[in-house]
Amino acid sequence: MSFLFGKLSRFITITGVLVGAVTLNYSQASNFPLEIENCGKTVQMSAPPERVITVGQASTELLYRLGLHERVIGTSNWFTDVADQYEEVNAKIERLADNFPSFESVVSKRPNLVTADFLFAVGPQGVVGNPEQFQSLGIASYVLDSECVGSNSDGSPTAFRLDSLFQSIRNLSSMFDVQAQGDELIREIQGREAAAIADAQQRNLNTLSAVFWFSSADIQMDPWVAGTTGVPAWMMSTLGIKNIIDAPEEWPSVGWESIARANPDVIVIADMTRRRFDADDYQKKLEFLRSDPVTRQMSAVVNNRIVVMDAHAMRATLRSIEGLEHLVEALSPMDLAGK
Repeated sequence: MSFLFGKLSRFITITGVLVGAVTLNYSQASNFPLEIENCGKTVQMSAPPERVITVGQASTELLYRLGLHERVIGTSNWFTDVADQYEEVNAKIERLADNFPSFESVVSKRPNLVTADFLFAVGPQGVVGNPEQFQSLGIASYVLDSECVGSNSDGSPTAFRLDSLFQSIRNLSSMFDVQAQGDELIREIQGREAAAIADAQQRNLNTLSAVFWFSSADIQMDPWVAGTTGVPAWMMSTLGIKNIIDAPEEWPSVGWESIARANPDVIVIADMTRRRFDADDYQKKLEFLRSDPVTRQMSAVVNNRIVVMDAHAMRATLRSIEGLEHLVEALSPMDLAGK
C-alpha cells in the first residue's frame, strides 16, 4: 500500500488540477481559492472539483440536484433506490459499493473530492478513511453539515433543523461555484416547508401524537424509534404533533410496552430497500404490529392510522421536505375522530 500511496500522491494534487495523467481545464471561478469550515476542519480548494466520489446517498442526490452529476465518478452507501428523477444520470455512474467502500477503492479512482453523509464514514475514526489520509494524497473531503451539529448546555445533542441542510447546500454549491442553483434550491425548500405548515394548521394536526419506527435488530426486539433530535422530531415539532418519545437521541431503542402505554395516535414506519435487519422490510413491520399481543391493541393499529414513509426522508437529506409533505398528505384523509 505504501507504494500505491506514494504513486497517487505524485499524481493527485491538492489543487485538483492534475488527475492521473489528464490535465483538467478549469474556468476562472469567482470565489477561489476557497476555504470552508466543516466539522471542525478547514476544507481548502483552489478550484471546483472535477472528480468526486460520494459516500452516501444524501450527498449523491444533492449533487445531482445541483446539476453536478457529470462531476461524480463513483457512488456508494445506498440506503434505498435513487430518486426517480435521477435514475437516468445515476445509471451512468459507477457504484463502488452498496454500503461503505474501502479506502483503496476510493483513492484508486483518483478523485479531487470525497463527500460523505456520516462522520463515522469519513471522520476521525472513519470506516472508509479519515480526512488526514485523504489529504495526504491531495484529496479534499467534506461531510454533510447535519453531522456537525453541536451540543446543548446540558450536553445533549442539538436537534436537527433545516438550517444544517441549507448549510450543506451552500457549502457544496460554493465548492462547485454554482451558488445560484444552491440559493434557488434553498428558497424552494423554504416555500415547501411554509406550505406544509399552513396545510397542517388547517387540518388541526397539532392535536395528534405519533411515534416513528425506523427498524429493529430483530423484529421481536425493541424498536429503534425517533427521539427528540433527528429529522422525524423536526417533522413532528414543525407540524405541532407530539412525539411520545422523550429521549435526547436520534434513534433510541424503546420497548413496545412503553410505546403501547403512551398509545400514540399515529405510527410512522420506514420503507427502505436496505435489508440489514428483518425489520428493514416495512411489510414485516406491518405484520408485527397487527399480530403482536401488545401492539395489536394500540389505537393506531386498531384504527389503521399507520403511515409508511421513505426511510431516506427520515434522514437529513433533500427528501426530508418530501417526508414532511407526505406526513401531512397521509394524515389528512385518516379518520381521526374519537382518537
